[in-house]
Amino acid sequence: MNSPLKFEIEAECPWSGARAGKMTTLHGVVETPVFMPVGTYAAMKSMTFDQVEECGAQIVLSNSYHLYLRPGHNFIKEAGGLHKFMSWQKPILTDSGGFQVFSLDQFRKITEDGVHFKDHKNGSKHFIGPAKSMEIQNAIGADIIMAFDECVANPATYDMAKAAMDRTHRWLSVCAETHARKDEQSLFGIIQGSIYKDLRDQSVQAVTSFDLPGYAIGGVAVGEERPIIEDIVAHTAPQMPRDKPRYLMGIGTPWDIAFAIRWGIDMFDCVSPTRLARHGAAFTAQGRISLKNAPHKTEFIPVDDKCSCLTCTKYTRAYLHHLVRLNEMSGCILLSIHNVQYLIDQAQLLRQAIFDGNFKDVYENFVSRFYSLR
Repeated sequence: MNSPLKFEIEAECPWSGARAGKMTTLHGVVETPVFMPVGTYAAMKSMTFDQVEECGAQIVLSNSYHLYLRPGHNFIKEAGGLHKFMSWQKPILTDSGGFQVFSLDQFRKITEDGVHFKDHKNGSKHFIGPAKSMEIQNAIGADIIMAFDECVANPATYDMAKAAMDRTHRWLSVCAETHARKDEQSLFGIIQGSIYKDLRDQSVQAVTSFDLPGYAIGGVAVGEERPIIEDIVAHTAPQMPRDKPRYLMGIGTPWDIAFAIRWGIDMFDCVSPTRLARHGAAFTAQGRISLKNAPHKTEFIPVDDKCSCLTCTKYTRAYLHHLVRLNEMSGCILLSIHNVQYLIDQAQLLRQAIFDGNFKDVYENFVSRFYSLR
């Protein structure tokens, strides 16, 4: 498939599968590995996109399911596409909406053609299938778009996982055929198979048989324990094509990022930075902390003394504790800025370690700290 996306591996770690690369799109270059902040409705929770850019974001994610419902994909097309609509001129990735649709449970019905569902807010009836998903994402105009897939929550039986995986493969064929802007947008396929390694093997073979610009691991962090997630990522990632970007969907804590990079993942996203900020929590080198807790009331130190974000360079834990306890919006904003930049910086730190040839030492130091904090 012809694609405007170009991917180049610049350095690799011989000890692990970690690699540093460069992904070029029509809206700019993305240095990988990279954390992608999530702006679900073309909006970041508690942040403007100017602030997101100041945090060092190179690419952001929005969700086509939500944008289809509000304000509508055709409206976004009339507005000049998502980049212009949200005033973000760097690369954008849109998720197909598969995960959101399938998380509706009693509000949806799966057929071979797609999914009939009700709007989770007003109950209106809708249908999205693979062709419709391509229509929606083509109209929205992101640089990277995702194939429509069926994601099953865990626990799932083997038969349930296989049926969803097989349908995902059939839908990928439709997506590849109906994707109408191949010279402007890059379609990624999604590997499914739940917790079953033989299904993951089958899915890798089926999905990568399509010559696509990139591939993703889907269906993790949907109810599994952390060791199972790690086992599936470690098993699946090395089987994915070396010369294409690898994307682990819906993953984004400091530990998740380090572990994913170790196994050769290039891209990851999660709503956790802003979601945790809304609850007064922050990432630090000493683990996650809650600024609501009383001990922070008299801590006149940064959230993290090694972080260079606006929050850590100008404000103290004591001040943030004050804001959070009063439910001031500014507290949520400042913690969102910190959490987003923290994850972006962590990916960049590990990227640099790959270039410097000390990734093993940096990673093992992180592992020892992580397990001491559990």
